[in-house]
Amino acid sequence: MKLSESVKPISYFKAHASEMIRDVSEHQKTVVITLNGEAKAVVQNLAMYEQMKDTIALLKMLAQSTDSKHAGHFKPVDKAFSDLRARIRTNK
Repeated sequence: MKLSESVKPISYFKAHASEMIRDVSEHQKTVVITLNGEAKAVVQNLAMYEQMKDTIALLKMLAQSTDSKHAGHFKPVDKAFSDLRARIRTNK
């Protein structure tokens, strides 16, 4: 779906809000709402929004991992697991 095909002025949204919400929900659409010809808001299916938030969170974790690796803040997997096993034994 091209986002440019789902651009609506706020006046249209005001007049057809329930219809648009139903359409967005049922067809997993995203609609851009404009005010004075300028994009100002997005109406999106809740499941798509939650999926997008999860994707962004995973991308942030990946970026942080990459930054940590480049900064030298890592240890080999076998060392990490042996350290965890030692901590578990100590805490028993």
